[in-house]
Amino acid sequence: MNIYLDDDLRAIQAQTAEYVEREIVPKAGAWEQEGRVPREVLRHMGEVGFFGLRVSEEYGGIGMGPLASVVFAEQLGRSTFGGFTITVLAHTDLAMPYVAKFGSDELKQRYLPSMVAGEMIGALAVTEPDAGSDVASIRTTARREGDGYVLNGTKTFITNGVEGDLVVVAAKTDPEAKGSRSISLFLVEKGTPGFSVGRALSKMGWRSSDTAELVFEDCFVPASNLIGEENRGFYCIMQNFQNERLVLAGQSLGEAQRAIELTVDHVRNRRAFGATLWDKQAIRQRLAMHQARVDAARQLTYHAAWLESQGEDAVRVVSEVKALVGELVNDVLYDCVQFHGGMGYVAETAVERLYRDARIQSIGGGATEVMLEEVAKRM
Repeated sequence: MNIYLDDDLRAIQAQTAEYVEREIVPKAGAWEQEGRVPREVLRHMGEVGFFGLRVSEEYGGIGMGPLASVVFAEQLGRSTFGGFTITVLAHTDLAMPYVAKFGSDELKQRYLPSMVAGEMIGALAVTEPDAGSDVASIRTTARREGDGYVLNGTKTFITNGVEGDLVVVAAKTDPEAKGSRSISLFLVEKGTPGFSVGRALSKMGWRSSDTAELVFEDCFVPASNLIGEENRGFYCIMQNFQNERLVLAGQSLGEAQRAIELTVDHVRNRRAFGATLWDKQAIRQRLAMHQARVDAARQLTYHAAWLESQGEDAVRVVSEVKALVGELVNDVLYDCVQFHGGMGYVAETAVERLYRDARIQSIGGGATEVMLEEVAKRM
């Protein structure tokens, strides 16, 4: 039993699990081929209320905390379609929090109701060709001009970059200042002159998630679209990185747990040399150890989310979680494919898809090596 879940969180858990099994699993195979999640699916999720978990009631949400995001992400992860899951989480937990936490009242009123309803989908554009986890080294600039800013630069690996309607963009507004004190955040709408999709990126996994390179060429953004204070964007990014890493861990836990379940079912039925694979001690014990590790990692993840919800300094434990779970899901999927034998290597089977999708979990949102440095600095 998960001691961190109250009745409301258990309701979200059950409702998400039921929705995934009914509305996502039977249909998402086609989305892998299309390279996108249909907008009607996202609108329906908004109508049901899944996009407002972290948004206040004033703007159409229910105002819950980090634990709700982790519960939601874990159940989405169980779908076995990582591209669908990250399409949703990039909107709810990577992009929307910047508007909800740091946006002006005007920005909140203008955009949050539509984002909660699934009518407008968001993306977060921080990463660049030469700057990923090293946020302070971004090169995109925003020059003050009149009653706004002119953006120039390129972003890459942007989830929802092709299909999204709104992009939270990080840019340098003071090129003379230290990197962490020179970055500002802007909300840029699709169709703004000077803002374009350079190209859609084809990926190893997350096939139903659209990922893009974004280009800003003399893109004028009104000053009212500044998120938070000028030159304070770095600190907003660092704060929401905690949330991003928690939901990626939640997603990974869901993926690892579902992979174990699928594999246990397979080895209980697959016969070789006169017995089932489950009868082979080495196989069942390996799966049992993976289950123990997933159970332990789940407790640490929910504890980290609880610390965040209490306003505690949880950077070390969140970094531990991201490093631990990102590696764990890859370890689990390696063995799950192995124990499926040839079927585990067949394209579009659940474990093959999970294996490809899981690979990014030790890279995206803060690579394992970066996370371990964050832990080491606090030891």
